[in-house]
Amino acid sequence: MLGWQREAELSSHAVIVNSFSALEPDYGVHYSNVAPREVFLLGPVAIAGQPEKNEKKAEPCLEWLDEKDDGSVVYVGFGTLSRFTAEQIKELAFGLENSGEGFVWAVGSGEAVEWIPDGFEKRVQGRGLVVKGWAPQTEILNHRAVGGFICHCGWNSVMEAVVAGLPVITWPLYYEQFLVEKWICEVVKMGIPAWEGFKSVKDEEKVVFPATAVATAVKRLMGSGEEVAEMRKRVAELAKLARMAVAEGGTSNEDLSRLIDGLVAWRDNRRSIK
Repeated sequence: MLGWQREAELSSHAVIVNSFSALEPDYGVHYSNVAPREVFLLGPVAIAGQPEKNEKKAEPCLEWLDEKDDGSVVYVGFGTLSRFTAEQIKELAFGLENSGEGFVWAVGSGEAVEWIPDGFEKRVQGRGLVVKGWAPQTEILNHRAVGGFICHCGWNSVMEAVVAGLPVITWPLYYEQFLVEKWICEVVKMGIPAWEGFKSVKDEEKVVFPATAVATAVKRLMGSGEEVAEMRKRVAELAKLARMAVAEGGTSNEDLSRLIDGLVAWRDNRRSIK
């Protein structure tokens, strides 16, 4: 955490978090007791960005998914700020290719596009799709054909996975993402790591995740084993609880009301002092 961020947190009266009580029943209470300051859990905000069921978007990647079986595709997306080396891009590509599973890979733009192995897109044509540039991640994750998500453990992406009811393959890159991976795999148990090898927050210590590990993780997540079945059951229940949280009378809805009431009271108090 940057110095100015820490200073702002310590001097604040309250903290607003994109989460909901049923997802982290103990952490919000612990934070409010230790900080100590008020905590408002107002998530998942990803629900607010979901299109209506009858709203059809003519995105090529969504039309491609329309032709696939339910839960048969894994989505690969690492956010807009994540960066990989040329070697890692190649290993990821070979891992997806060798997994034999369907996939949509949002590779982004810039050098990463140039680093995709020659002939890769032709070899996976029909089974895999590479999206270059912007990708409608929320719509992709909520498409019926998508059955899993490879992500960098950024909190917004994790919340989008929860809302979509998808288990994840964790691939942390920076900062708190390594802690989030532990939480996903060991606490909530809605995901598996992309690799069990050495991981570090330091760029100079980063190692390449091998293609064999990527392929193994994808096969494992998209398989029909008991472990994955339990993950899917847990995250499907969390998706239901997420919607209950933001509905009228839900915990996030109630926290939003408390926040608004508190801000109005603070404003009125300031006016009375003047």
